[in-house]
Amino acid sequence: MVKKLLACGVAAVMGVALVAQTTPSRPLSGRGQASTQVGGEWVKGERSTTYQNGKWIDVTYGRPVLRQRSDVFGAGPDYGKTLYAGSPLWRAGANVTTRFRTEVALSFDGKRLPAGEYSMFIQLAEKEWTLVFSNWAAQQKFDRNDTTALWGAYNYTPEKDVLRATMKVESLPFAVDEFTISFIDVTRTGGRLAVMWEKTIATTAFTTQ
Repeated sequence: MVKKLLACGVAAVMGVALVAQTTPSRPLSGRGQASTQVGGEWVKGERSTTYQNGKWIDVTYGRPVLRQRSDVFGAGPDYGKTLYAGSPLWRAGANVTTRFRTEVALSFDGKRLPAGEYSMFIQLAEKEWTLVFSNWAAQQKFDRNDTTALWGAYNYTPEKDVLRATMKVESLPFAVDEFTISFIDVTRTGGRLAVMWEKTIATTAFTTQ
């Protein structure tokens, strides 16, 4: 009986160890997507009403979690430096470079952003952020020898910038735990792009062209 119990115990331990070895580790920052459709209209048919001729705008990005950290942005001359992590600006998320894709030309700060796909970064400052759209390609896996694409914002240089837009920075009455990008106040012809984390929200308005 004792031998059977010992055998069962060993088997159970080995089973747990095997599961631990085969279960893939979960990344610290998950992937997220913010999407909206603009420019279309609701058309009533015989059986249902459908949204037609809309154009998609998508942002794909990494979503870091606070994990009980506070004051992630910092203050004074150190504002944003923790998030930059040695790069020239912030990748606006985590891991793979944040990507912004639009099927329609947009206007930010009165400047035209042609339809297409871009890398998206943010220049952080306490009172005002700057949203940056760039033609830099994005690495899907870090490769220090690849000088044609970026991992995050490392090795970013501004010569491929397409557009820069001002973001209004405000305080939230609550703390957002997981970094969030969202489209808010969306109409048929525009809306606002919002970036939220901890007790900070930054927004910039856009219109379709």
